[in-house]
Amino acid sequence: MTQLRKMMLEELERRNYAQTTIDCYIQTIEDFARHFHRPPDQLTPEHIREYQAYLFRERKLAVSTVTQRLAALRFFYTQTIKKAWSVADTPYPKKTRPLPSILSPEEVAHLIDSSQTRFHRMVLMTLYGTGVRRAELARLQISDIDSRRMVIHIRSGKGRQDRDVMLSPTLLEALRDYWRSLKRKPTEWLFPGGSRHTSNRPITPRAVWYACQRAAQRAGLQNRVHPHTLRHCFATHLLENGADLRTIQLLLGHHDLKETTIYLHLSRRHLHATASPLDSLKLKDKSPQNP
Repeated sequence: MTQLRKMMLEELERRNYAQTTIDCYIQTIEDFARHFHRPPDQLTPEHIREYQAYLFRERKLAVSTVTQRLAALRFFYTQTIKKAWSVADTPYPKKTRPLPSILSPEEVAHLIDSSQTRFHRMVLMTLYGTGVRRAELARLQISDIDSRRMVIHIRSGKGRQDRDVMLSPTLLEALRDYWRSLKRKPTEWLFPGGSRHTSNRPITPRAVWYACQRAAQRAGLQNRVHPHTLRHCFATHLLENGADLRTIQLLLGHHDLKETTIYLHLSRRHLHATASPLDSLKLKDKSPQNP
């Protein structure tokens, strides 16, 4: 471990950053240095601007990803090597907020049924049945399943926030069936890592992504589905079934209700609740003769 990496890691840990954020920030600085073949403390704001353009132009990264990379660089310069950072010289890219892709309940069922393995099936059922993020799912422990209260405890979610989500009877029964089928029972993690899922470490968020991608390919839904899609489906389908936004906000762990209102734009129930003003017009039956 280089001295710069050690210094940055200590600064991140002192501020109690989430492990996923720590990993992302460290990897960003490594990629930044590797791109220019120079130590990061020798690179200037001109290099940052060039790197930002490279991420958009050649790597084709999303706006949110580039923004996260810039946040990592800003942390490195201001907190690790104590250099000035000019917001004017390195502006964050303008945010876009496209509506997420939503699957119908029938498509979600087809996706789950297309799982490559029984382990992958349980991963997808848990993602959709709870609405958790993939990093949160990876860290679930057996002790987090509270069958007496029918809830699942999410510990240290985004923003270091704990919360409870519902435990579906269908999911509980599927987890119990899966547990009974295992020759070697896990003792700590609900979804252990390793090639046979018997490791004393949890699976990685990337393994969750892989399970989703393999099922999507088999279901013919590739390019439309990733783990977060099932989180969006969870919230949208709850809203369509009558759940209120405040409840969905708490289940998702959103800090601001504004984050949750996006699902109003995705819910068929809300889209169809109001008629188009075109329907109230009294138009003549005859159409113009000319096209």
